[in-house]
Amino acid sequence: MGLVDLVTGRRGPSGFGSSSTAEDVTNGIDASNLTILITGGASGIGAEASRVLAMRGARVVIAARNLTAASEVKNAILAEYPKARIECLKIDLSSLSSVRSFAAEFLATKLPLNILINNAGIMMIPYELSPDGIEMQFATNHLGHFLLTNLLLDKMKETAKESGIQGRIVNLSSIAHIASYSGGIQFSHLNDKAWYSDTRAYSQSKLANILHAKELAMRFKAEGVDITANAVHPGFIMTPLMRHTFYIMRVLKFFSSFLWKNVPQGAATTCYAALHPSLKDVTGQYFVDSNKSNCSAYGRDPELAHKLWTFSQELIDKHSPS
Repeated sequence: MGLVDLVTGRRGPSGFGSSSTAEDVTNGIDASNLTILITGGASGIGAEASRVLAMRGARVVIAARNLTAASEVKNAILAEYPKARIECLKIDLSSLSSVRSFAAEFLATKLPLNILINNAGIMMIPYELSPDGIEMQFATNHLGHFLLTNLLLDKMKETAKESGIQGRIVNLSSIAHIASYSGGIQFSHLNDKAWYSDTRAYSQSKLANILHAKELAMRFKAEGVDITANAVHPGFIMTPLMRHTFYIMRVLKFFSSFLWKNVPQGAATTCYAALHPSLKDVTGQYFVDSNKSNCSAYGRDPELAHKLWTFSQELIDKHSPS
């Protein structure tokens, strides 16, 4: 999908384009046999994705740091769709101990898990370390989701095997991944304040989301696991994610309004990747405007994806409870 397609909303090979909404791309899909977990489902495009997925009949588990906001989203969805099935559980993706606690709480519910949407994130924040001493954007946007996914994989494999329904993992990335640091991932300087750039650190974390999906897809194929993993760019949307760059983004939006989407359009590619039947067996791909697209050369580098996996696992192991 190119600039002309983005500006005009012209539909791509999938039949959808930049102007398509989450309701459009899921029209006619019955998801009543699915359980979907979405992180960051309490605001922005996550909240809209939660609403549309619930509208299509799925049981939706909203994992959020702010349970009050999550409950408000749940109540709003129930007001619109009284038969919706919504659960809310607390998670702080910047904290590995919180991710572990969440996973234990979710697994204790004995719910199946068909689809995992790693949606939550932070954007372009000033330099900060996570509770585990890891650069905050990398910790929240990538490492927390990396651990969460690993902790829930056995449940997803079990669900796919018992239900006969292919599982799906959807990682929310961004076109911003193209502006990461030289080399893609700053393995040696991840926590170095002197090297820190709020924009490049964000881009690095979004590149990590793509590489994570690529490596997952490769591993699933090698293991013969019936789960797919893909990454998506939702588009440019003014959401609470931009609270640290609000005024800059307002100016940018003023001069590039034709590139921006509303929230229902922003949630479309997520819902497309999660539910659309045409994506059965499609894995390791990057989607923009509900169509396959090309990511950066770093995002297509299998060696970098494997190195990131090893690096991430070492960080997790380093901070494992004794």
